[in-house]
Order: sequence, then structure tokens, then C-alpha cells
Amino acid sequence: MQKSIVTVLLFSLFFFPFFAEGTAGTIPNGYGGITLGMSLDEVKNKLMQNSDFGYHGDRDVSLLPGENRILIETDSAAGHVDSFLKRCYFQFYNSRLYIIIININTDKIDHYSIFSTLCKKYGAPASLSPEKSVWKNTDVTMSLERPLSLKYVDNKVFDELTSKSLVPKSGTEMTQDMFLEGL
Repeated sequence: MQKSIVTVLLFSLFFFPFFAEGTAGTIPNGYGGITLGMSLDEVKNKLMQNSDFGYHGDRDVSLLPGENRILIETDSAAGHVDSFLKRCYFQFYNSRLYIIIININTDKIDHYSIFSTLCKKYGAPASLSPEKSVWKNTDVTMSLERPLSLKYVDNKVFDELTSKSLVPKSGTEMTQDMFLEGL
């Protein structure tokens, strides 16, 4: 009986710092001076000011299929920049930034270091799986994904785009759902 109590206490002491709500700060809406909601020109200017991203100018900007969608892709390795970052993606809708994806250099930093820092700064993730950890509020979803990517998503724009692209389920999909519900 005492061994099980001691085991639970030791387990709690080890894992509590990572899952305690404590003094968590608000979830950030960007990184490196670039925040969700910025215009295309504002993001380009910020990228030019921060060499860690490896931005090369307009040649890193492309149009995506669909209405009003633009993507900036940067590569710090191609820019011969010694950075914690690798490839980064900045996706726009209606000329406003709504997704930031930062791929982090695993040769310079590990997943655990970033995860533990995010837990200390922002509290426990809202969801946790082997593939990703997610922090979320009404405006922003921030996720740390394996192997090592940090994503920021504007929830309102993402939900708007998701609702526009909904296609009704096929008969096969509905039948599969009914089968799974019956299990």
C-alpha cells in the first residue's frame, strides 16, 4: 500500500509541472514579429528584417489554387543562414495571414525542450498525442507537431474556409459511420 502511494506521489511530482495550469500566459498568435492577421506587405517587411527565416523576396511568394490564397515559403538553409529554423510557410487568405508553419532544425534543438518551454509559458496543452500537442483559445490554435514543427492558425478564418469546403458525405461514408456508431 505504501509503495503505491509513494509511486503515485513520485509520478505526480515528475509530471505535474507539464500539466499544471498554473500561471499560463496567453497563447501567442505568431513568432519573430510576424503575427496572424498581418497583411502580405507587413509580413514581407518583417521577413526582410529577420534573417533567421531565410526570406529571399518575392520569388518566395506563390499563388495557391483557390480564391484569394497566397503562400510565402522560406528556407533558411538555402539562404545560408545558421538558424534554429528550417522551412517556414506563411499562408494568406483575403490578403491576411491566417496560418504560420515553422519547421525547426532538429540538429539544433529537440522536441522535448520546446514542449517543456511551451508548457511552462502557456500551461498544459488542450490536447496531447504522440503526434502533436495543441494549445487553443477562441482566436488561435498553436500546435507543436512531430518531428518538429510549430503551427499557428487563426481559428475564425480556418473555420470559415472549412465550412465553405464541406462536401456532403457519400452513402458509403454514412453507412460506415452508422456501422462504427453501432460498435
